[in-house]
Amino acid sequence: MPNPSTLFKDVSAGRFKPAYYFFGSEDFRIAEAEKFVARQFLPDRQLTTNLYKIDGRRTRIPDLLAELSNLPMLGEKQVFVVRDFQSYRPGEVQQVLNLLTPPDPNRIIIFSSPSARTPKKNSAFFNSVSKSAEAIEFRKLTYQETAAQIKTRLEKEGLSINPEALKLLTELVAGSKGAMEAELAKLCNFKNTGDTIEVADIKSVSAGYEVFGIFDLADEVVAGDTRKVLQMVRSLLAEGNSPATLTALMQQHFTSLYLVKNNKSPLGRRAFLAHKLRAQAEKYDNARLEEIIIEIAVADARLRHKGVKPETTLEMLVMTLAGENKT
Repeated sequence: MPNPSTLFKDVSAGRFKPAYYFFGSEDFRIAEAEKFVARQFLPDRQLTTNLYKIDGRRTRIPDLLAELSNLPMLGEKQVFVVRDFQSYRPGEVQQVLNLLTPPDPNRIIIFSSPSARTPKKNSAFFNSVSKSAEAIEFRKLTYQETAAQIKTRLEKEGLSINPEALKLLTELVAGSKGAMEAELAKLCNFKNTGDTIEVADIKSVSAGYEVFGIFDLADEVVAGDTRKVLQMVRSLLAEGNSPATLTALMQQHFTSLYLVKNNKSPLGRRAFLAHKLRAQAEKYDNARLEEIIIEIAVADARLRHKGVKPETTLEMLVMTLAGENKT
């Protein structure tokens, strides 16, 4: 099955397929690929008039068939993007695919499915579509791909990044091309040409950094360094994080440790940190991780009642968890 790199090379060289099916875990890359194919296939003056975007969840099959059956005037080119194509029933899908024969050199149809509703590769839908359209899977970027693209983009902007900052930013965006573009745009606006991006810059401007602050905190909890744990908690609170937020993040973190220990995917962006999470999870057995998750839930409940200060409740929680690991 062709990959996104193959698609880029072929389309850049003017080699197009009459139909494509884009799917996978990276919605941003799918959307970018749709725009890329349309820009390369359609002349500039036709891009705004001959690119049709159709929502499969809201468009009835008779309307979709009618739209795809309209031939362009005077040999003009057309690109149709049919999103959520998996929403149609099998018979309806086949009706649409029948329109691809014979292929029309002046028309491209791009079918796609969002990551949350991507059919399995062994499904009848996937087998049917992949026989009529070129199926291309858009996965999240690997660690190496993410790091390389970050460096290349920053170099084009006249910026450099030190190794520790690159490592942090790569882990932060977790293979998401959309997240990477958003964070790089902020960093490029934050720094001047010729500057070097440091860890402190990422902490200042990047969304979701609190996940990594919690990871570092959990690292010290697992290591049993009670003094450093207390310092980090107070530092995170001073940065404006609420006790409730930090407690919730701790809950998510230890739940992720439990999931990783049982060979399941961790929560959210932590999936990109699975290798680090495993090292932390080895410190505990399943029974203790279950107890910790309950202890954090109890602490979270205490935060919602008057009495002990929320900051004190949080400090008592992390000190207890760290204390049992102290060597």
